[in-house]
Amino acid sequence: MRVLGIETSCDETGVAVYDTQAGLLADTLYSQVDMHAAYGGVVPELASRDHTRKLLPLIQTTLDDAGLGRNDLDGIAYTAGPGLVGALMVGAATAHGMAHALGIPVLGVHHMEGHLLAPMLEETAPAFPFVALLVSGGHTQLVEVKGLGHYRLLGESVDDAAGEAFDKTAKMLGLSYPGGPAVARLAEQGDTARFRFPRPMTDRPGLDFSFSGLKTHTLTTANALREAGELDDTGRADIARAFEDAVVDTLVIKCRRALEQTGLTRLVVAGGVSANVRLRERLDTEIARRGGQTFYPRGRFCTDNGAMIAYVGAQRLAAGERDTGTMHAVPRWPLADLAPPDAS
Repeated sequence: MRVLGIETSCDETGVAVYDTQAGLLADTLYSQVDMHAAYGGVVPELASRDHTRKLLPLIQTTLDDAGLGRNDLDGIAYTAGPGLVGALMVGAATAHGMAHALGIPVLGVHHMEGHLLAPMLEETAPAFPFVALLVSGGHTQLVEVKGLGHYRLLGESVDDAAGEAFDKTAKMLGLSYPGGPAVARLAEQGDTARFRFPRPMTDRPGLDFSFSGLKTHTLTTANALREAGELDDTGRADIARAFEDAVVDTLVIKCRRALEQTGLTRLVVAGGVSANVRLRERLDTEIARRGGQTFYPRGRFCTDNGAMIAYVGAQRLAAGERDTGTMHAVPRWPLADLAPPDAS
């Protein structure tokens, strides 16, 4: 089954074609980062307009790269949520219009399920069951995964997610958008011994996350250096390193607890923050020490992309799931609401 995947949940337009027999045939991505950088964050109206301009040409480019025509498609999948509702509507309307014209099934896919299963696109893919750490934008979640649609939420952020904390720290330090990569680059120059920031919610049982207090501690430290005239390049780098170390330590501690509680040995890490080099190094070391394995998507599949939507859509469409005439665009959609295809 050949499925076209469309991702338009935020500031990246992603298109891909996935074949259930041959695997990923082509994927194309257009990022709006440069456009939104001038505003220090995503402007929803501008994002929607840019998706409208770019989506159809990207679909044609992707089909050309795959050596396919539109009539060669067996189904279309699109991101139905969560995300910016205007941006989601662009993808949903395009997918439904194409599917209706071609007479093929169409399905709205959960954005976070796409991230969750993105490592399945790799040559060495994890087998079920596993624990997944999802660190994407406004989400930080630990999920027990027994199969497609068989998800149990173990813990999640109760306030700021890790990605949001990275972005807000970048603004505090006067760094460019997007904040996560900018903080990580600056942290490479920082002194690990100068500051030690708190590891939130690690001194108590449980698997929930909270990064709001860490964000406040970072701001307090930055303000203190500014008042002392010490918020120079060195001071900013030291703060960035202390902040990154705190986030990484917190995520590693919680992942270890999740594996212990579930008795599982495989850990999947996905979403934008999963590209962080220091996080990967620490998790690889810790999980291997415990006899386990870690799995990640390749770099370009850590952020939003069409390949992960095409993959999930292909699995669910092949199992008989599809939209029944109504397109979906849901800004809020808990992952726990999903069910396996045979239960839909």
